[in-house]
Amino acid sequence: MEDLNKGNRIKELVALLNKASKAYYQQDTEIMSNLEYDKLYDELVSLEKDTGIVLANSPTVNVGYEVLSELPKQQHPSPMLSLDKTKEVSALADWLGAQEGVLSWKLDGLTVVLTYEDGELKNAVTRGNGEVGEVITNNAKTFENLPGKIPFKGRLVIRGEAVIKYSDFNRMNEEIAQSEEKYKNPRNLCSGSVRQLNNEITAKRHVNFFAFSMVADILDEVQIKEMGFDNTVIGRFDWLAKQGFDVVEHYTVSATNIADKVAFFAEKITDHDVPSDGLVLSYNDIAYGKSLGTTAKFPRDSIAFKWADELAETTLLSVEWSPSRTGLINPVAIFEPVELEGTTVSRASLHNVSILRALHLGLNDRITVYKANMIIPQVAENLTGSDNLELPDKCPACNGDTTLKDENGVQVLFCMNPECPAKQIKGFAHFVSRNAMNIDGLSEATLEKLIDMGLIKSLPDLFHLDVHRDVIVNMEGFGEKSFDNLIASVDAARNVSMAKFIYSLGISGIGLANAKVIVAHFNSDFDSIVNTDVNELTGIDGIGEVLAAAFVDYFKDEKKLSMVKKLLTEITFEKEEEKGEQTLEGKVFVITGSVEQFANRDELKNYIERLGGKVTGSVSKKTNYLINNDVTSNSSKNKKARELDIPILSEDDFIKLAKG
Repeated sequence: MEDLNKGNRIKELVALLNKASKAYYQQDTEIMSNLEYDKLYDELVSLEKDTGIVLANSPTVNVGYEVLSELPKQQHPSPMLSLDKTKEVSALADWLGAQEGVLSWKLDGLTVVLTYEDGELKNAVTRGNGEVGEVITNNAKTFENLPGKIPFKGRLVIRGEAVIKYSDFNRMNEEIAQSEEKYKNPRNLCSGSVRQLNNEITAKRHVNFFAFSMVADILDEVQIKEMGFDNTVIGRFDWLAKQGFDVVEHYTVSATNIADKVAFFAEKITDHDVPSDGLVLSYNDIAYGKSLGTTAKFPRDSIAFKWADELAETTLLSVEWSPSRTGLINPVAIFEPVELEGTTVSRASLHNVSILRALHLGLNDRITVYKANMIIPQVAENLTGSDNLELPDKCPACNGDTTLKDENGVQVLFCMNPECPAKQIKGFAHFVSRNAMNIDGLSEATLEKLIDMGLIKSLPDLFHLDVHRDVIVNMEGFGEKSFDNLIASVDAARNVSMAKFIYSLGISGIGLANAKVIVAHFNSDFDSIVNTDVNELTGIDGIGEVLAAAFVDYFKDEKKLSMVKKLLTEITFEKEEEKGEQTLEGKVFVITGSVEQFANRDELKNYIERLGGKVTGSVSKKTNYLINNDVTSNSSKNKKARELDIPILSEDDFIKLAKG
């Protein structure tokens, strides 16, 4: 009976691990954590050893899955086997024995095989299932650091990792988040970028390539001698570097110093710009390594080292549901703070509903947490398993209805409300922009993070970010100084002109200039502005029926009016500057070039408007004056002004005019 139970467990594990592997490598989706995968994989290895049963489709003997894409397929010259792995430094020393080794990063991207002939890149193929990959030659030619031509004129086949650096990923994240598929980490983004059918997209994704090996099967001793290096891993790294390739960071090691070098990598990983999920140890002597042969799945010349995850036990306090601009609502575990890898953590993404349910989570459950790759907090295991959490039927950002969807076998929760604030990032960004509330430090990417974590749900929440200090200072790209600067900017925004406040609300068609004339018409009486009607507004010069209707409809919306009233409790309107003598009344100006006597063009524009003038963006027959300190230039605006006999004024000329 025991053997039967073990056999059934083997079948269960094979099915589960294959499903997880397929989701991760082909669909860029996680249905379980790396820690959970490794744990189940090790259990499978142990059961196969105990029973002698190894299924044909077991992940312990199969390298991967059939490639699914429209890209052309190509057979690799030799199978690309995965590496055996360990989490014990002592095991690395035992494995190395008396041999010299080479220790390098195990990069977390997409493995690519490149072929050069006559000094030019001829072919690039992804790893695929280890035997057949996808041809991505045109895409590889756009990799930022990849040489298209090299000095060596013979045939060269190398392997390496295509990656997107964290710095590039962070800069692109805001743009990528607007696409239909929101990438959650550099590996997913890299996988999608490298396998694009349009290499123009790949070129915009800042993909880099780091070489880690040459396909030795094609080299004999004569070729090695002709190419000018000895038959060692270090020798090949040095030679590849001379050919113009970036190679993975690497060091020679022995059994006696390998522990120190692993510690060196461990200390470096938290600030390392290139994604990594461990280390690779290889025998430096290539001939020796090849003489050892391979197992059904693993080569014997190299072994992978995965970071031994530091586990901490804690109590689950709650699960927050964080909505995003795509409508996806992600679960986040909130737990009693614990120390991990030198920092205090109190929250970890659960990714999706499938992972949440697999952990059988419930409030006050005892859980273990760790940092995946020593960086990203994750829930490892639920020690209690009360399984009493209910999915929210309302979105935490807007209280709209939610729905559970199945995406490639993964259950995810979505908000169905198209007006959800989490989907309105642009509105938040407009509110904090320079000509509106002018709150520095809140880019679209930062706003999205704050909304995802449930820290802001509506505009008034922006004025209470100080209560989330502990969370925000630990956000990527933030710290104590950035947080203090942000709060100072928020406090400064509490004093704002009425026109800028109205503009910040994002009322359709109402720009800052429109807002100013409306405020002036009503003598800064905000109640009158809110309660105006279309007839009153259309009597204002420059306000037509469409703009008037949009303005009135905005304040008739009960939800929007309620939000405005909450904002009014947070701000104070600046006293409007007294208008000077209206020396510029009825005059239309265009400003171009740099200014010297005003802080910027906006300040000059405000000065003109206070004196009754109007500023537009382009020169036309309605323009009275063009202001440009370079009066004699042949800029397009200067030429247009001359064609229409419009005076071109320097700032000095303008000031004389303004003073009457």
